[in-house]
Amino acid sequence: MAIRQADDRLPSWQTMDSGRLLLLAAVGMMVVAAVAHTAAVRVTQPQTAIAFGSVIAIGELLRLRQQGGREAAPIATAAALAYALLLRVGELPSGQPMPRVAALQVITVTAVGMTVGALPHIAAGRPAGLTGMATRLVAVACVAFAFRPIAGTDLISGTGHWWIAFIVMCFLVVFGWLAEAIIAALIRADDLGARFSVALWDEMRIQLPLGAAVGVSAMMITFAAEVMGLAELAVFMGPLLVTQVAFRRYEGISATYLQTVRALARVTEVGGYVESGHSRRVSRLAVAVGRELGLAEPDLLDLEYAALMHDIGQLALPDPIPGGATVLVAREDQRRIAELGADVISKAGVLDRVAELVRCQSWPSRGHDPEPPIGSRIIRAANAFDDLVGGSTDRDRTAAALERLRLDTAAEYDPGVVEALSEVAGRRPGSWPE
Repeated sequence: MAIRQADDRLPSWQTMDSGRLLLLAAVGMMVVAAVAHTAAVRVTQPQTAIAFGSVIAIGELLRLRQQGGREAAPIATAAALAYALLLRVGELPSGQPMPRVAALQVITVTAVGMTVGALPHIAAGRPAGLTGMATRLVAVACVAFAFRPIAGTDLISGTGHWWIAFIVMCFLVVFGWLAEAIIAALIRADDLGARFSVALWDEMRIQLPLGAAVGVSAMMITFAAEVMGLAELAVFMGPLLVTQVAFRRYEGISATYLQTVRALARVTEVGGYVESGHSRRVSRLAVAVGRELGLAEPDLLDLEYAALMHDIGQLALPDPIPGGATVLVAREDQRRIAELGADVISKAGVLDRVAELVRCQSWPSRGHDPEPPIGSRIIRAANAFDDLVGGSTDRDRTAAALERLRLDTAAEYDPGVVEALSEVAGRRPGSWPE
C-alpha cells in the first residue's frame, strides 16, 4: 500500500515531527559518544572491524523497500548483529586471551558502515534513510550493550558452553527485533495517525519473515567465525542476497498490482462515467477511515484496491449516471453496478477478497443478511460522501454531506463509520495518507 513518506533527505529540525527528532537526537548523541570512546582507545581487532564495517556498508547500499514503504537492510543488519554477538574470529593460540570488543566499538563500526552505505543514495538524490538507519542502530546497540560485557566470560565462551551462548543469542536477537519493531511502530503510528497497537502488530507481522532470516544468519555468522575466520562473511552473504532478491521481487509484484488497479480505476474517469479524481479520493478517504477504525494493514490494502475499483461496474451501463453519483440512483441500480464490478474483478483470480468488498458495498449497513463486511461499509460511506462533496474543500458543503449521512445511519450507513468519516473529513485533505 502506498503511503506518504517522510522526507529523509537531511530535513531541517523545523520540518521534522517530534518523534523522529527525538530518535535522531538520541542516536546522534550515542554515536558521538561511541566514536569518541573508540578514537580514545586502541581499536580491538581492526581487521575484523573493517571487514564487518564493509559488509554493513554493502548491505546498506543494497537496502530494499518493503510493504507500506518500509525500508530494510537485511545484509547490513545481519552483519551488525553478528559483530555485536561475535565471540572470536578463528582459533586463538594457546594461552592467548580472547580480545574483548566493547559495545561502543560495535556501535561505531555499525554507524560508520551505515553512513558509508548511505552516501551513494544521497549522491543519487534518493532519501538518506536516516530514520531507518537510526532504528536499526538502536536494535544493534541494545544487543551489543547486553552481550559484549559477557562475551568473554567462561559462562559464554567456556569449553562446552556453546548451548548457553546460543540461548543467550536467541534471546537477544528477539529482543533487538522487538526494539526495532516498537520504534518503527511508534513512528509509523505518529505518521499515519494509526493506533499504536495496530501499527505494532503490522510491523511484527511484516518484519517477522525477514527478521527471522536476519537473526538466524547473524548467529550462524557468529559461530562460523570461530572456525572459518573472516571468510565466513563472504560465504553467508550469498544466501542473504538470495533472500533479499526474493523479497524484492515479491514487493515488486505488490507494487505492480497497485499500479494496475490504479490504471484500471482510471478507465471509468476517462470514459466519463465518474468525475475526474473520484476513485482516487474515495480510496484515500476509505483508507484514512479504515485506519481511524483500527484496521490492520492487509485489510487496508484490500480496502484500497476495492475503493479504487468500486465504480468499475458502471462501464456496463448503457448510459452514464449524471456526474457518476451512485448515491443518487435507486438501490437496485447500485446493487447491479456492484455486482458487475465484482464480476470483473473476480476474473483476475487473485483479488477475491477485493471483489467481495465491491460486491457488498451496495448493501445497507443494517437489515441485510448477511451483514456487509466493514470494508464495504467504509466504501459505501466514503463513496456517498465524495458523490456529495466531490473535490470541494468548502466546510459548509462538507458539513451538509456529513449531516445527510448521519440522517441515513438508521439503515443505510454504519454509525461508527460515519463518525470516523467525520473525524477524517475534518482534517485537511492534503494530510490524508496516500
